[in-house]
Amino acid sequence: MPDPREGAVLDAALFEAVRRKMPIVHCITNYVAMNYAANLTLAVGASPAMVHAVEEVEEFAGIADTLTVNIGTLSRDWLAAMLKAAAAARAMGKPWVLDPVAHQATGFRREAVRALLAQRPAIIRGNASEILALDERDSRGKGIDSRDGVDEAVDSAIALARRHGAVVAVTGPVDVVTDGDRSLRFHGGSALMPQVTAMGCAQTCVMGALLAVSAGEPLRAAAAALGLFKQAGERAGRAADGPGSFAYRFIDEVHRQSGAGAAA
Repeated sequence: MPDPREGAVLDAALFEAVRRKMPIVHCITNYVAMNYAANLTLAVGASPAMVHAVEEVEEFAGIADTLTVNIGTLSRDWLAAMLKAAAAARAMGKPWVLDPVAHQATGFRREAVRALLAQRPAIIRGNASEILALDERDSRGKGIDSRDGVDEAVDSAIALARRHGAVVAVTGPVDVVTDGDRSLRFHGGSALMPQVTAMGCAQTCVMGALLAVSAGEPLRAAAAALGLFKQAGERAGRAADGPGSFAYRFIDEVHRQSGAGAAA
């Protein structure tokens, strides 16, 4: 696995595998994130599919290479689809990623995440407040906003990884990812990243693309996505005039840094 320090070389082999296989990523994500998440998944060379109807998610699990579930705009029907999709993916041996957006905000969300965790995601990705709350620790998070520092959530991430047999990624100014035994940190990015809607949601979909080709190495897949976003964010931030120009420059940098731009 490449050294995760700022400016380190990205996992070129894993990104090349995405471009070669062009995995279909079944993205059950929120209304706000769909367009941006799809564009960033395309930017690394994968094929996003925003399929969320409860009537078809089980069948589509047989077509997709991997699944990502984001509970940002949760409803009862969407939860039913998420659970069916996760169960089908698990039954077929296809790994999946859980993004428990603001799960601590309401009882409905807490119950939804408990049910989804029972389907054993390979990767759990969230901000520090979400990860702390998932470990049933006190959190200062308000809605989707994290009010806690990443360092405060590291012990919870390790505990969750061991408890659920999953890789846990904590995102923030410095990202941390752990499988319960090994932990990596990622520096870089831009202060503009939190000002662009769906940045984290899109990263979940990109993690899914990398997970599909990681040959059973979810830590490697999560680390590759974190490193890519930090590096692309840093480079896009240098040229951006504000969050609007950053958003499109970031897609271009993800395309370039993942190697997809060179292949286009």
